[in-house]
Amino acid sequence: MQVLLIEDEKKLASLIVRALEDQGWKVDVAEDGFIGKSLALVNKYDVLVVDVILPKVNGIQICQELRSKQIKTPILILSALGSLDDKLLGFDHGADDYLVKPFEIKELLARLKALHKRSEVKKSGEKLQVENLVMDLEKKMVTRDGQIIILTAKEFNLLEYFVRNHGRVISRKEISEEVWGTSIDSGTNVIDVYMNFLRKKIDKNFHPKLFHTVVGMGYILQENYENQK
Repeated sequence: MQVLLIEDEKKLASLIVRALEDQGWKVDVAEDGFIGKSLALVNKYDVLVVDVILPKVNGIQICQELRSKQIKTPILILSALGSLDDKLLGFDHGADDYLVKPFEIKELLARLKALHKRSEVKKSGEKLQVENLVMDLEKKMVTRDGQIIILTAKEFNLLEYFVRNHGRVISRKEISEEVWGTSIDSGTNVIDVYMNFLRKKIDKNFHPKLFHTVVGMGYILQENYENQK
């Protein structure tokens, strides 16, 4: 796997590089956002690891520009900024995952492997469908009843997990571990926030309703669910 690390903290960058190289991965390192963005634009990488606070160009701007140029390489943001608003900002501008500093190297490796695995599946050109909802994994395009629905990277990943688990109740804990790659602090409502985003985009103007809340258990993606109770 080929990784681009954009990180200006030299000690942290060195630690990450050693850990990735121990996995047999090849790593390019950029110490400022301008160089990192330039490398990401001209080279092919399997995963990008991007700090937020960087010289010249910050990590959010990097995500935004790469996505605007249709570069779909998975992006994991590293940041000491760990509030819900900070995370939402990263996801809304194209990040696929967000890891708050300080972190365990084992968790970083696990998340990078998960991102790479998901991207490999999407390269196959696979399409997923439930009712009149269609996901094109290669183009990262979602349509419902023929209408294009614009999703952020995290919304897309969350929807994909529900579509692949169509008809099964999914708990918040499972969503946290499988989509975010970690156990999200129970004191935050980031999962509920994203579920509300999805329901507005996927269900608000369409029929039948696909997303349903199962009180005390989680959520389910299922057509005609109310009639099956």
